[in-house]
Amino acid sequence: MAPRPPPPPIPNPDNSHLVGTIEAMIAVMQQQNANMVNQHNLALQQMESARLTAEATQQRHLEALHQMGENRSTAGPSQGPPPRVQEWSLEDFLQHHPSRFDGKTSPDEADQWMRDMERIYDAKRCPTENRLAYSEYLLAGEAVHWWSSMKMMLEDSRETVTWELFKKKFYAEYFPDSVRYAKEVKFLQLMQGEMSASEYAEKFKHLGRFHTLRMAEDWQCRKFENGLRGDLKLMVAPLSI
Repeated sequence: MAPRPPPPPIPNPDNSHLVGTIEAMIAVMQQQNANMVNQHNLALQQMESARLTAEATQQRHLEALHQMGENRSTAGPSQGPPPRVQEWSLEDFLQHHPSRFDGKTSPDEADQWMRDMERIYDAKRCPTENRLAYSEYLLAGEAVHWWSSMKMMLEDSRETVTWELFKKKFYAEYFPDSVRYAKEVKFLQLMQGEMSASEYAEKFKHLGRFHTLRMAEDWQCRKFENGLRGDLKLMVAPLSI
């Protein structure tokens, strides 16, 4: 028998081609993983940016509300225009039943009339220009003629007739400085004498308002005490009032 031929050799696989394929697959997987990481980081950045924007918007809203509250508290509860201040009319003034002044009075009564007028004006916060007009309205009799002549002379001398000027001329006519100084002297010389304690106190208060110098409270107390009768002074002095 003829000898059998040897079997054909088994082909060896291409190892270099297989390694290349595996490396390519690994590279693709790594690129996909890198893309997923980048997308994840981008999503986180977008979420953080949205959160910061929302917080900034909320802060602006809070600041706007706070500013609106401050403006409302400053402007008051009403959002409309400020209420118009009602003018104090002559009818409102006459409701207080002020007395007329005819000039036929004593200096004390003239001074008291002017004090009563100013008390009403101050209590109602009457404007100065209205004070002059209302006081002129209350003049009667001889006082009307006196003020008409006085006003004419002031206007001829180009002086502006004001409430303060009216008071100055009023006191010069009906409560002159000579009367005021005489009352100040009476106050400095005041003694109780035969008056009761209440009468002496009333006289002391009445004359004390004409004292031109400012009086401290302790000085008034000593002045009042020194004017008391001897028996009362002995009773009051130890009290050190």
